[in-house]
Amino acid sequence: MSQSKRKKHRFPTAYTVIIIVLLLVEILTYFIPAGNYATLAYNSDSNDFVITQSNGDKQNAPATQKVLDKYKVNIGINKFKDGTIYKPVAVPNSYKKIKAQKPNLWEAIVNFFTAQVKGIGDSIDIIAFVLILGGCIGIVNANGAINSGIAALSKKIKGKQVLLIVVIMAFVSIGGTTYGLAEETMAMYPILIPVFLMAGYDTMTVIGTVFLADSIGTMVSTINPFSTIIASNAAGINFSHALPMRVIMWAFCTFIGMLYVIHYAEKVRKHPETSYVYDQYESDRKKFLSSDNLQNPNFTWQQKLTLSIFAIAFIVMIWGVQSQGWYFTEISVIFLAAGYLMAIFSGLDEHKVIAAFVNGASELLGVALTIGLARGVSIIMDNSHTSDTIMNFFSKQISGLPPLIFIWLLFIVYIVLGFFIQSSSGLAVLSMPIMAPLANVVGIDRASVIDAYNLGQGYISLIAPTGLILMGLMMVGIDFSKWFKWCWKLLVIEFILCLMFLALGLLVY
Repeated sequence: MSQSKRKKHRFPTAYTVIIIVLLLVEILTYFIPAGNYATLAYNSDSNDFVITQSNGDKQNAPATQKVLDKYKVNIGINKFKDGTIYKPVAVPNSYKKIKAQKPNLWEAIVNFFTAQVKGIGDSIDIIAFVLILGGCIGIVNANGAINSGIAALSKKIKGKQVLLIVVIMAFVSIGGTTYGLAEETMAMYPILIPVFLMAGYDTMTVIGTVFLADSIGTMVSTINPFSTIIASNAAGINFSHALPMRVIMWAFCTFIGMLYVIHYAEKVRKHPETSYVYDQYESDRKKFLSSDNLQNPNFTWQQKLTLSIFAIAFIVMIWGVQSQGWYFTEISVIFLAAGYLMAIFSGLDEHKVIAAFVNGASELLGVALTIGLARGVSIIMDNSHTSDTIMNFFSKQISGLPPLIFIWLLFIVYIVLGFFIQSSSGLAVLSMPIMAPLANVVGIDRASVIDAYNLGQGYISLIAPTGLILMGLMMVGIDFSKWFKWCWKLLVIEFILCLMFLALGLLVY
């Protein structure tokens, strides 16, 4: 009786959560007026600006600082010409409501399904990466490389399990704060899950170690070009001005995150029944650990070479994203090439290699579809022209407030905006020309506005179903409800820390 009762109250799957969010956003657009800011974009081919008015009319203007000053866009002309600002920038004080016919019931239903299909289409590069990654993992699993490697590693880390958490969280958080490591972390879960299980931890520790570290890193971005740097440029200031303070913020927040994860992980290692996913204890070990390879850890040269190729692909991916500007097409190519090499040296015959690749890709198909569905939220917002209306509303509400109240409310505003606009660079170029001048009105440094933007969008990423959390949870097989129960205390701690650092920033900058 109690088991059936529990089943009835299970938290919805990731698909259902995103569909509910899609429905709510679709309904919300009926009550939010349509409107647009005028935008200014640089055309490198013709070396001029394209000004798009609120009503959609376009006109060209010379690419000069005089034109930027005319439209009160406080950004140096060189930032457009060198490619630093590569997206259309909102023109301050240009918001206007537009006439947009609200869809009838039938049109709304069509829009609801169309947004999902278009979301999958728009996310095809990320989806390709996920499926190819899954195929590579399938090959690594098929020849027993992961489990044999874990069995050998488990002997070396015995008594030093905490170092796993410290090293990995430091590595991932550094990636997040420096170059915006995000979707790429999905490559880490299949490797780390068996490692952590062998160390006596659970799958919640894995998601906490990887996703939490990444979220904290991006939340307190220091030199991340996709958030801090592009936002600073869009605000018309030098990002290095506030760098020392942000480094301190990042180190402190990462340290607190480590303590939170270690406290939980060690409690689970000593008392497994305290795990938030204890009901999955046996099934997780059966799924992620192969008893044959663990009992007989014969680490063959083919397995070592297979793991080495996979590790090298991961290292090349990080190098390419950080220094070469690679995106998902390029890193998909890297892992596809790694898949070919692993197929040759894995010791498996052709039939087993193909079966392993296809099976591995199929296991991540759910993750890939979730990414596409989540993109549908942005599509609904864009099609309804409501994002700019929300931005205009909030900017008016907080303008002219006392400095401390202003920056705290701006942080909350960015939490809301970050829920709907998941692109950090997109949110930066849309909001900074609007929000940054408000700092002058209340008499604070614009660097504080950048901090509020970073902290707000990073904070909401911990629980926003439109972000990466649902994908990460699917990788480790955990319900969102369990994740929230695990992290809600940390959410409170991080919220208070953000308010404290924002207040401190007013004194430092």
